[in-house]
Amino acid sequence: MATTKKSPAAPVFAKIAENKKAAFDYFFEERYEAGMVLEGWEVKAIREGKVQLTDGYVVIRNGELFIIGCLINPLKTASTHINPEAARTRKLLLNKEEIKRLIGKIEQKGYTLVPINLHWKAGKVKCDIALAKGKAEHDKRDTIKDREGKREVERAMKSRHRDR
Repeated sequence: MATTKKSPAAPVFAKIAENKKAAFDYFFEERYEAGMVLEGWEVKAIREGKVQLTDGYVVIRNGELFIIGCLINPLKTASTHINPEAARTRKLLLNKEEIKRLIGKIEQKGYTLVPINLHWKAGKVKCDIALAKGKAEHDKRDTIKDREGKREVERAMKSRHRDR
């Protein structure tokens, strides 16, 4: 009996939450993957899908990254000896070189750091953050027009396939 050699599979990232509003409001220049410092009750709540990134943003304090406005709602079955705080500031983990590079770019006019999504990677919660520049109002209108145009094309193609 011959044994077959299996090739290593590409890592599968399970999405937890996504910040769709950020893609509408900003142009993404660079993306980074950062770890998050979480408490036990937060990990349990994330597994249940009780997380929201919509109003989140990233700040740099004393050479460290922190995410503010990311809501992790505690489960009703949370332990009695802890005091869960849904909107607490959470630390993000990146290499010092990457943080220094981000500090230099943030000091430029118009750049900010926004969380894009949360996902699982090797049993750990990771946060994708982006160095972003705000969109002007006309850019947002272009985005809406493009999105509606794609929708119309899909509807036309779908109805065409039904007619056959």
